[in-house]
Amino acid sequence: MPTEITASQRLWITISVMLATIMQALDTTIANVALPHMQGSVGATQDQISWVLTSYIVAAAICMPLTGFLSARFGRKQIFIWSVIGFTLASMMCGAAQNLTQIVLFRLLQGVFGAALVPLSQSVLLDAYPKEKHGAAMALWGIGVMVGPILGPSLGGYLTEYYNWRWVFYINLPFGLLAWLGISMFVRETPLEYKKFDWFGFWLLSLSIGALQMLLDRGESQDWFHSQEIVIETILAVGAMYMFVAHILTSRKPYIDPGIFTDRNFSVGLVCIFVVGIILLATMALLPPYLQNLMGYPVIDVGMVLAPRGFGTMAAMMIVGRLGQKLDGRYVILLGLMLISVSLHQMTLFTVDVTKFEIISTGILQGFGLGFTFVPLTTMAFATLDAKYRTDGSALFSLMRNIGSSIGISVVVTYLTQHTQMNHAALAGFIREDSQALQHAVDVGAYTLDTVAGMAKLNADVTKAASALAYLQDFRLMMFLTLSAIPLLLLFKKPEKAQASAEPVVIAD
Repeated sequence: MPTEITASQRLWITISVMLATIMQALDTTIANVALPHMQGSVGATQDQISWVLTSYIVAAAICMPLTGFLSARFGRKQIFIWSVIGFTLASMMCGAAQNLTQIVLFRLLQGVFGAALVPLSQSVLLDAYPKEKHGAAMALWGIGVMVGPILGPSLGGYLTEYYNWRWVFYINLPFGLLAWLGISMFVRETPLEYKKFDWFGFWLLSLSIGALQMLLDRGESQDWFHSQEIVIETILAVGAMYMFVAHILTSRKPYIDPGIFTDRNFSVGLVCIFVVGIILLATMALLPPYLQNLMGYPVIDVGMVLAPRGFGTMAAMMIVGRLGQKLDGRYVILLGLMLISVSLHQMTLFTVDVTKFEIISTGILQGFGLGFTFVPLTTMAFATLDAKYRTDGSALFSLMRNIGSSIGISVVVTYLTQHTQMNHAALAGFIREDSQALQHAVDVGAYTLDTVAGMAKLNADVTKAASALAYLQDFRLMMFLTLSAIPLLLLFKKPEKAQASAEPVVIAD
């Protein structure tokens, strides 16, 4: 019990679990700025290297709902320790990977072991502090969750620039060792309890999500439905989801109780958090290659200009935390979505000569929008939800956010590849002998069309322009997607003040 824990023990418990939280949160963004370097090192295409991000997110999303069951069956401390050990070892293997297959496999392992770290950290902190200090404990936990995305780009850029991209994974070793020591020494074990778990429902949902992700990741390279592999993955995704829905509607103790979807606020919140999940990481997957490949930024500069986005998110979350109970959450979410839309519109105006100030300012604005959206959206989604659904609801809420992020990355990368090709074909149509602009470029010595090197330079410039335009089209797609979520706010019911001041949601047991 919290009263039996001394102040010094509570301090060490807090430090230990915060290290685990930061380590897991750090890995959602630290690899982004190193992707172009990984791509060259393992010989992958742009759409293939995105698997490094999506494999980690999908594995974590699928395995997170297992946290409560495993903690009850084997003890929360044991699961926490093995999660930290497994995550650290998987990180070392990612750093030592020699090809794309190995790094994607080890990232999957990272996601499997890392899935429990954040919910277990939250659960342990709530148990370590008395009830009257739960608000302060969750504030600390929230800072830990946000420190990762803030430090990720700049730390990843520094390690890649001055050492090697492999160090973005090796950096987890000291965090993992300290977290393991602290948890082993100070966190107390919980009583064991045998709980039944709907394994059939779990595997059906996992199969559906995994097949869908494979379909999206490999569709472009396999020519979509002209490929037998893509057809099979589509059948698996649709068939497994159909069986999953049928199973939860007919099973006595299903993996997800269908009664949870009768709460209108929660169901609308799931759709909204799916959209937020897309914006959350898809932008971070696009900007590093845009800045490095098209604008020639050193990797450390990429990290520095992307880091302020996280500060914007943290500032907005602190503001909402103080004013949240005084404001209607629907209006705060509307403000957040509008800020995200404005920032994405500004990004559609980027050129390859855009200034650092413009990149940083749009990042901060987008960070503010995400902060203003995420906190009240979580509150609104759970405000009217029956307490018996709270644990399952929080796991499902996290699942939808992570699935949105993984699908979003796959979609924007595919969209980028397709539109680069389409733009290249359209721009190449203007390369004609009677083109005055081309003739002027030849006259001033920009190109020499009678040599192979000159034609290659011309083609490279056309490709660069086509790629830059495709990035802007991706930003426009995300802007329209964000705007499409605004009408959903009309479906939210305004919660009563008593419900709005509910206790923090516990993700794991």
